[in-house]
Amino acid sequence: MQGLEHLNREIEAWRQEGVFRPLTEIESEQGARVVIRGKEVIQLSSNNYLGLTTHPRMREAALEAVRTYGAGTGSVRTIAGTFTMHEEFEKKLAEFKHTEAALVFQSGFTANVGVISSILGKEDVVISDELNHASIIDGIRLTKAARRIYRHCDLDDLEKALKETQSARTRLVVTDGVFSMDGNIAPLDEIVELCEKYDAIVMVDDAHASGVLGKNGRGTVDHFGLHERVHIQVGTLSKAIGVLGGYVAGSRTLRDYLIHRARPFLFSTSHPPAVTAACSAAIDVLLEEPEIIDRLWENTKFFKEGLKKLGFDTGNSQTPITPVIVGEGAKAMALSDALFEEGVYAQGIAYPTVPKDKARVRTIVTASHTREDLQQALDAFERAGKKVGVL
Repeated sequence: MQGLEHLNREIEAWRQEGVFRPLTEIESEQGARVVIRGKEVIQLSSNNYLGLTTHPRMREAALEAVRTYGAGTGSVRTIAGTFTMHEEFEKKLAEFKHTEAALVFQSGFTANVGVISSILGKEDVVISDELNHASIIDGIRLTKAARRIYRHCDLDDLEKALKETQSARTRLVVTDGVFSMDGNIAPLDEIVELCEKYDAIVMVDDAHASGVLGKNGRGTVDHFGLHERVHIQVGTLSKAIGVLGGYVAGSRTLRDYLIHRARPFLFSTSHPPAVTAACSAAIDVLLEEPEIIDRLWENTKFFKEGLKKLGFDTGNSQTPITPVIVGEGAKAMALSDALFEEGVYAQGIAYPTVPKDKARVRTIVTASHTREDLQQALDAFERAGKKVGVL
């Protein structure tokens, strides 16, 4: 069939550049080690920070929910798809986040898109960090508000944008809490101070901070002690929480407004019972088993120091996300392939996800990794790095 030839040309160009990648099929449960193409390898590319995807309490909660309520809900939340368990989980989540209310979306992506596209109008301005997640960028594209992009974590540039937009009805400053490709933490405390000075509202996307930063994994707001000073918190239930979905935590007014105006919420079927029950059980695990988070940070410190000692460029990472920056996209993919041969799965990341000269292999250690796993991975990085000319 004719009509898509331009797509074929683009794909062929990616192949020539060495950055075209087929989907990877995992043939086992998601854990510290997985089976890919019949080979057991150390997993360093999942977002399963705490190993909760296979936690026994969450497995049992999901199974019991299916036995009691079935496989699905059969409707959107605003018509007939709100079960008692949905409301109970959102109350538990709000209490966990120390906010008035919370609302769950189908994914972290739809949560960001739903918030930004619905709460701002043409009288408003959204001010966004240049390295914010794609879902924030797409949410901005869908709003009629004016937009300003400030240089990454540059407080002077942010203040300039705040000064120049004071005539707007509302200024929304939005930032990732932890930046997903570099692993650095936004200076949220200083961002909040600037926004209070210039009467702007603050939104933080805590996708990679939920379950990782703050007491019991409450995120960057707790990490910096900013409760009641951040207007909107977005997070994910599909990374450290280990299941699926996203959430918005904030005021009761915000929740009520999003229920009536956020299109991803209005036009998507609610989470199936197994997902909701498992997410609820995950909050219990965070509260009752905080040693899992301690183990995550111990593993992070060991692995990060090991990569630096070997001579790899790990950028400015402050979290379990540790990039190994190599520059060219083809070289990042070559390093990823060499690592797989050595028994480690760590996916290469290239343009447009990161700048063309900042291609990398992004690693994420988890609480489930043993010290033996991580040492084997470091040994593999040393051999692979020398093989492809990175070391």
